[in-house]
Amino acid sequence: MVAGLGFGPTLDMAGPARQSAAMSALRSIPADFATDEVAAIDARLDAVVRDERVAMPLAIESGSRAWGFASPDSDYDCRFLYLRRRCDYLALWAPRDVIETPLDGLLDVNGWDVAKALRLIVKGNAVVIEWLRSPIAYRGDAAFRDTLDAFAERIAPRGLIARHYLHLGERQWARHADGGEMPGKKLFYALRPAAALRWMRHHTGRLPPMNFAQLLAESEPPADVAAIVADLIARKARTRELGTAPIPPAIARFITSEYDLAQAADRGPLPDDAARDAAQAMFLALLDRFGPGD
Repeated sequence: MVAGLGFGPTLDMAGPARQSAAMSALRSIPADFATDEVAAIDARLDAVVRDERVAMPLAIESGSRAWGFASPDSDYDCRFLYLRRRCDYLALWAPRDVIETPLDGLLDVNGWDVAKALRLIVKGNAVVIEWLRSPIAYRGDAAFRDTLDAFAERIAPRGLIARHYLHLGERQWARHADGGEMPGKKLFYALRPAAALRWMRHHTGRLPPMNFAQLLAESEPPADVAAIVADLIARKARTRELGTAPIPPAIARFITSEYDLAQAADRGPLPDDAARDAAQAMFLALLDRFGPGD
């Protein structure tokens, strides 16, 4: 369990197949997660490891449940990182760098090759960094997570990470903020990037946490914004996905102000050969240490 995030006790529902004792140790699941859904996720992860012949050093929850604003009917967005055998990376026709399982009811389970994850970190894509910082883990190796997270802290270009959040939020804002109204779910999708941008301004040179409440709490938001957000999260936790509603003026000002500030900021240096070389070296080190072997 991740301290300080208020999830309460966790359930020990470890699946029967485990790659090692260390792998089973990284598991943190809120007590309110549905037992059947968690068991189904475990079964899918076991099947991926078996059928694809990969190692899976990290599998976490992403989406609204990990961001901290889930509804009772929110689905489960499990994401994982995997490593193939060394011979697979040398194949003339290499396998895809994504593994997807069928969308089925509440379950959305898919993952990326670690090589893809490293390339995206170097390019300033924040998705993998969020996965590394998810407070909810289905399985994994803490040493793998910490090693890759430390690499991201050292290499990920801050200006491009900020641009990632800016573009992510602006797309939602432009698409759904129509006439001062917005679907409640989409409002959170515009609010969270704004909070991440604010957090990065208040913590120069650092990469933001994943949890939305933590982003706000650690970036000194206006009091009215904090109060409105707390109310929205509480309402969302009690009801099915919120319908369209007027956007509170304080929230609109918060979002547009953070986007404007980020738009005016320097994006900083672009990735260079040194960053790519570091990613290559990190990939080989992770493959040697955490890969499935041949």
